[in-house]
Amino acid sequence: MRSVELFAGAGGLAIGMGNAGFQHAAVIEWDHYACETFRENQRHHAHAVEGWPVHEVDARTFDFSSLTSDIAVVSGGPPCQPFSMGGKHQAHRDQRDMFPEAVRAVRELMPKAFIFENVKGLMREAFIPYFSYIHLQLQYPQISRKKGEKWIQHRSRLEKHHSSNKNAPTYNVLFNVLNAADFGIPQKRERVFFVGIRSDIGAEWSFPKKTHSEAALLISKWIDGSYWDEHQLDRRRMHKIPNRHARQVQLLSGNADSLELERWRTTRDALLDLPDPEVHPNNGIANHVFTPGARTYVGHTGSALDEPAKTLKAGHHGVPGGENMFVKDDGSIRYFTVREAARLQTFPDEYEFHGSWSQTMRQLGNAVPVRLAEVVAKSVVNSLMKCENNKKPSTRQIVR
Repeated sequence: MRSVELFAGAGGLAIGMGNAGFQHAAVIEWDHYACETFRENQRHHAHAVEGWPVHEVDARTFDFSSLTSDIAVVSGGPPCQPFSMGGKHQAHRDQRDMFPEAVRAVRELMPKAFIFENVKGLMREAFIPYFSYIHLQLQYPQISRKKGEKWIQHRSRLEKHHSSNKNAPTYNVLFNVLNAADFGIPQKRERVFFVGIRSDIGAEWSFPKKTHSEAALLISKWIDGSYWDEHQLDRRRMHKIPNRHARQVQLLSGNADSLELERWRTTRDALLDLPDPEVHPNNGIANHVFTPGARTYVGHTGSALDEPAKTLKAGHHGVPGGENMFVKDDGSIRYFTVREAARLQTFPDEYEFHGSWSQTMRQLGNAVPVRLAEVVAKSVVNSLMKCENNKKPSTRQIVR
């Protein structure tokens, strides 16, 4: 199945889509450094991006009529700064709001499905009116905004159309907040996903179920001690249950249901076989370079090694949020290297990033974790394939 990737950034969602079996007809991204990351990996013949048709353009100028009509899925992460907790909170007033372009792509390509990702902040109470507007536009992309029409007027027109019950939505659209840690990514990263299936397809789909849990991690650390054994660490750590977990551990003790899922993966899991770049600067690993200057301050204390990392941030100025660092076993802190951050975002180790530390960390902070993208994309492709197979006539019917 062929797909189009919008606002591709560093390629996390696009690689996940590729891993799920989609072939990109176009990968669209305006940031030069992100596009150089793609090109550099293509020069190195990195499997993840081999053959990608990369377009370094503003999505607002891209001509979708230049593509063939067999696009099955449109995916992308519209720039999240208008809605992020660390942004300016201007929503539709922010010129970086690219949801109108996401809707335009759906309207002009009419794919079988689409997958869009954004920050959890999009669902904050202050943004609910605009959130509902995005949802309605994705359900009825063919009802476009008229010239000079304000978005609130357009939303009203969409609401009237939706409530009339005369026509079914063009796309059945579901949204949900997914925590990457619940799907085996070593990072607590909550993001909202919009997934739409064209209503005439007749496909049934639901969000994938969680595969990992915090409860299983707590059991492995504070009840059976298997986590410490895996990492060959002193079990005496078991006697230091953090106060915030004590009550939860007590409730989990003897609860067999808590073991149905795999345990959350931790920062230590992700960095396990990487040498300390400060001790081994000539380690020969791409993007694994020590960056000095890490320090803690109020609200920014770094990630704990034995929990999933805190959300990697792209940042608005200088150091990305001051939070892209972790606490070492000796209590000192240091910044994640680009390679370590890539591990937290589940990029393949062969994938290299172009630009300075701040530029590449910005790419990573904006990225969709590859593994999470793959999980969502596979659930969509499986639903579409099942629907297609159900519509095919059986061999017996063909013979007749």
